[in-house]
Amino acid sequence: MVSSKSRGGEVGCLLLSLLLLAAGEARSSQVHYSVPEEAKHGTFVGRIAQDLGLELAELVPRLFRVASKGRGDLLEVNLQNGILFVNSRIDREELCGRSAECSIHLEVIVDRPLQVFHVAVEVKDINDNPPVFPVTVKTIRFHESRLLDSRFPLEGAFDADVGVNALLSYKLSSSEFFFLDIQTNDELSQSLSLVLRKSLDREETAEINLLLVATDRGKPELTGTVQLLIKVLDVNDNEPTFDQSVYKVQLLENIANGSLVIKLNSSDADEGSNSEIVYSFSGDVSPNIKTKFKIDPSSGEIRTKGQLDYEEVKSYEIQVIAYDNGTPPMSGHCKISVKLVDINDNTPEVSITSLSLPIREDAPLGTVIALITVSDRDSGANGQVTCTLTPHDFFKLVSTFKNYYSLVLDSALDRENLANYEVGVTARDGGSPSLSATASVSVEVADVNDNAPAFAQPEYTVFVKENNPPGCHIFTVSARDADAQENALVSYSLVERRVGERALSSYVSVHAESGKVYALQPLDHEELELLQFQVSARDAGVPPLGSNVTLQVFVLDENDNAPALLLPGPGGGAGALSQRVARSVGAGHVVAKVRAVDADSGYNAWLSYELQPAAGGARSPFRVGLYTGEISTTRALDEADAPRQRLLVLVKDHGEPALTATATVLLSLEDSGQAPKVSSRASTGAAGAEAALVDVNVYLIIAICAVSSLLVLTLLLYTALRRSAPPSEGACGPGKPTLVCSSAVGSWSYSQQRRQRVCSGEGPPKADLMAFSPCLPPGPISGDREEQLDVKVDLPAKRMLHRGLSSL
Repeated sequence: MVSSKSRGGEVGCLLLSLLLLAAGEARSSQVHYSVPEEAKHGTFVGRIAQDLGLELAELVPRLFRVASKGRGDLLEVNLQNGILFVNSRIDREELCGRSAECSIHLEVIVDRPLQVFHVAVEVKDINDNPPVFPVTVKTIRFHESRLLDSRFPLEGAFDADVGVNALLSYKLSSSEFFFLDIQTNDELSQSLSLVLRKSLDREETAEINLLLVATDRGKPELTGTVQLLIKVLDVNDNEPTFDQSVYKVQLLENIANGSLVIKLNSSDADEGSNSEIVYSFSGDVSPNIKTKFKIDPSSGEIRTKGQLDYEEVKSYEIQVIAYDNGTPPMSGHCKISVKLVDINDNTPEVSITSLSLPIREDAPLGTVIALITVSDRDSGANGQVTCTLTPHDFFKLVSTFKNYYSLVLDSALDRENLANYEVGVTARDGGSPSLSATASVSVEVADVNDNAPAFAQPEYTVFVKENNPPGCHIFTVSARDADAQENALVSYSLVERRVGERALSSYVSVHAESGKVYALQPLDHEELELLQFQVSARDAGVPPLGSNVTLQVFVLDENDNAPALLLPGPGGGAGALSQRVARSVGAGHVVAKVRAVDADSGYNAWLSYELQPAAGGARSPFRVGLYTGEISTTRALDEADAPRQRLLVLVKDHGEPALTATATVLLSLEDSGQAPKVSSRASTGAAGAEAALVDVNVYLIIAICAVSSLLVLTLLLYTALRRSAPPSEGACGPGKPTLVCSSAVGSWSYSQQRRQRVCSGEGPPKADLMAFSPCLPPGPISGDREEQLDVKVDLPAKRMLHRGLSSL
């Protein structure tokens, strides 16, 4: 296993396994150090920075750090000089037990660019553990009848060290009765036996005290002792014997509890009770053996007790004693060497160290995201582990060293498509059947500002009534940004421009956060019918991104303008129209005309004329055209009519409520110097003259109709050319009053045509909007200077006009 920690340390004599990850490609190399166990704090291990090719000045800026998994704070690195030193006590026996190899594996990580080095530090054994016997005093019973060269096996000492420090030699204190026999087994283990060299006589010597000394080969040498108390027994002079002194058994580590290990069969040359044998474990066996095995005293069967685990203990040596029932009892000894066979019962272990999380969505391919370490406690093929990645389109595994992998980016990311990825890592061993373990890495994608705010529509149309209160809310724009956090924080602003002579910001404003658009002042339809502008949406990213939306604000007309009179006429005073009228005119003769315009549009600009009743209720010989404003006679004038006629004409629009203006018309009746004054009951001669005048009028009507037809054709051609031609540039403002037909009944009259330019601030105006007042025919053609032509139409045409004006 690799221990992980956040800081590096100085250590003496390290095995360094260096892993370099550059530009997404894995490379590996090794550097070896070693350090003796029990080294003091601060003991120099090696110049790790220099050996790795790193400059001392870049250790801190590049976030130099050392990770060690499960090994505590044993080693540290001095970031000032790049020296690896011992930080705390290292006990090899505690760290690795009796393993022949003992190393501390470190991961050295530096950033900018990211590099990972794998370092293995070998911990060398020192002779710090003396040999230890299972007991300090061992009692041995020897029968006086024992033959020379009789042997009694002894339990050897245990040394926690390894290598030469654990090689033991034994020496027995001087004795005339016994000597020590040492035999070396095939696995370099030693079997000790106490051998009788001289016959015993209990009556002469009942007890013998010997001292057995074990000495290791370390420097300095360490020793351990056990006192042997030999008691000489009388009687029963034949001991039980085994056919083998050592039995070798192999067991699978997953053998079931209570399974038979071996059935011992010893013999005794004696007879009767002296040959009855009882089996037991030696008193020197470790408690661990007693928890794992049990022996039947009568049958000599040894069975398992509890669960065996190859990864904990790979072998057992069990000392068995066979006692007979003689008096005194005699015993025989044997050793059972039990070796466990590894099976694939441990699943691989996966350790993941995240390095670059969260990862930016614009991270380059090959970016290292995490380091993965796999291990398996089994041995051989059962412990050989391969690591694979769950099929994924965006990531891949790169093997950097034995049992070390890097998770790297293999495809471009898009946080707006998927903000988090669950990546599964599977480690599988080489056993049969193989075992596997799975770990997952949650890869969070960090946002970058790669999406501009977007509006639902590129253009919005807004209708606002004129004369709105200042500061009223007219519309709300809203843009959505697919990014996150500050990259999705949208603020709004106007795209400033000029509207005629004024800045756009004097008309409208937009709230930076809510996107609400406000009219800063009352809008005037007569001044500005269409206000076109753009609102910009910008996010708070670095650099910021933005987009624009176009708003077309149509200002709807309200009836806020009263009719305006085009006065005075020739000879009239201010506010009055004066006209001379010959008394000789007949009925239907146009004597004057009231002209008026209305600055509003549609129905609000459709004017009608009414003649107010005269004072005293007198019946006036004059009338006014409802929609033309033409004043004509209702009958022939006579001497009874007052020479001065004061007419009051009321001009009214069709708004709600209607607005009015009053025009005063002063008519002076004069006698004609060429013909005598006649009443409406004219003589036959006058009737003939009048018939002649009618003939003249017929020719005039025919001529005017021809001219009117030519005029209508000209207007149609002009309109077609006007629509096809691009609008001319110019400031936004009203046009001149023009003679147009706006009446539902087709009469030609004066009304004010407003060619209000649509001000968008981008190029020429896009359209001409025209509003004019309708008119209706009052009667025959007059001799007015404007030469207006009245054309009568039917009632359905009038209704059509009303519907058209209502839609405005």
